[in-house]
Amino acid sequence: MQTRTIAGRTVSAIGLGGMPMSLEGSHDEDQSIRTIHAALDAGVRLIDTADAYCENEADTGHNERLIAAAVSQWSGDASEVLVATKGGHTRTADGGWEVDGRPEHLRSACEASLKALGVDVIGLYQYHRPDPEVPYAESVGTLRELQEEGKIQLAGISNASVEQIREAMSILPLASVQNEFSPRFRGSEDELAFCDEHGIAFLPWSPLGGIGKAKDLGPSHSVFAGVAEERGVSPHQVALAWELAKAPVVIPIPGASRPETIRDSLQAVDLELTPDELARLDEASGTRLGLG
Repeated sequence: MQTRTIAGRTVSAIGLGGMPMSLEGSHDEDQSIRTIHAALDAGVRLIDTADAYCENEADTGHNERLIAAAVSQWSGDASEVLVATKGGHTRTADGGWEVDGRPEHLRSACEASLKALGVDVIGLYQYHRPDPEVPYAESVGTLRELQEEGKIQLAGISNASVEQIREAMSILPLASVQNEFSPRFRGSEDELAFCDEHGIAFLPWSPLGGIGKAKDLGPSHSVFAGVAEERGVSPHQVALAWELAKAPVVIPIPGASRPETIRDSLQAVDLELTPDELARLDEASGTRLGLG
């Protein structure tokens, strides 16, 4: 497994997103644990979760507890695995989504995540989604305080604009930015380029444009599928290899709920796309030809 870094911490070039394992109708704990173990056995050393990856408010922390159980049962060295979680996005009683960036909420959410993960310090804690009712500096400042108190090692933000990344950088040592980016969604290209310029890890969420469905690669699917057919690989591998080629700070975190899905995705680290292929994929997806 090739590696990349998050604020000096070495992780796998592709991580595992835990969200699909804990949404409504997807609870299969045995299969989920097999999936996590398959990822770890293949060299994954970054797992992304959140307290809000659950069915509803009553189930808050489900994915964190699931990942903690799987990592503790794994036969390898758990200390090598960076588990990243998030706070500030919440679930309602009926399964809806809300935001809460109040310092008091982030503090209580962090404490709950520490308990759910069964750790004394969280490896990477991310502010999940900006709350328009709370000044961004107050929310990010709470992460700085949690870091100073030793409750989190690294601090990151998610779903952030370039302006918010700049603001976060002025408040704390910013380790990572987690935004949506895929062949279907290119709206975070400016944020990716900014992170590359400043050496901040960029973690694309939903990097395949959907959960495990090649058709969700969007209008550019035919080109990605064409390159995949030419190379004898899956379109998923082409999409992830294309993202990895964007910049050395990019660490995709595809979601998975089956061992075979994550095994397929991880093969993207060994797929070296040619300059011509990358140009074709950039043109098809509407992105710039290389970020420099």
